[in-house]
Amino acid sequence: MRTLISTAFISADGVVEAPGGEPGYRNSGWTFKNIEFVPEAYEIKGREQKEATAMLLGRVSYEAFSPVWPNMPEFADYKVMPKYVVSTTLTEDKLVPGWGDTTILRSIDDVAALKQTDGGPIIVHGSATLNHALSDAGLIDRYHLLVFPLLLGAGKRLFSAADKDAQKLELVEFEVYRNGIQKNVFDVLR
Repeated sequence: MRTLISTAFISADGVVEAPGGEPGYRNSGWTFKNIEFVPEAYEIKGREQKEATAMLLGRVSYEAFSPVWPNMPEFADYKVMPKYVVSTTLTEDKLVPGWGDTTILRSIDDVAALKQTDGGPIIVHGSATLNHALSDAGLIDRYHLLVFPLLLGAGKRLFSAADKDAQKLELVEFEVYRNGIQKNVFDVLR
């Protein structure tokens, strides 16, 4: 079974929306305009590209990342990596050419089936709505969180608000950087 890893820039109050500057959001770009840049805090991002063997995205995140990431040298390893987009509305003709093989999955059951295939870790970037569904279905195995020392209030949250049984996590990697960012890597215990 493949490992499904959710990775996120997240505020201390759980917001993941608009970390890089998406329009229409009061605190858009909060990861770069409010916190001193400390390169070592982002080491995990490079490691994720080297360790992951596939990327999983929701439609909204795919539409945000796909026009930009293919041409960014910082994301070169993702360019050739197989990508899976979970969407009931996206069509093949809307996929961005030149960003590697991309497959549209139509349901969470399709993600569960993908996890059963041979291969290495699958990384999920952004995709707040997809994260909720994956978590509620018990499909996330690990979280890579860079927690920013900010309270943003409004915005999409990474974690589902569903009334469900508590899910225990094991902290397997932790570091605090001089700018206040915390790296928290949690395994989901079953």
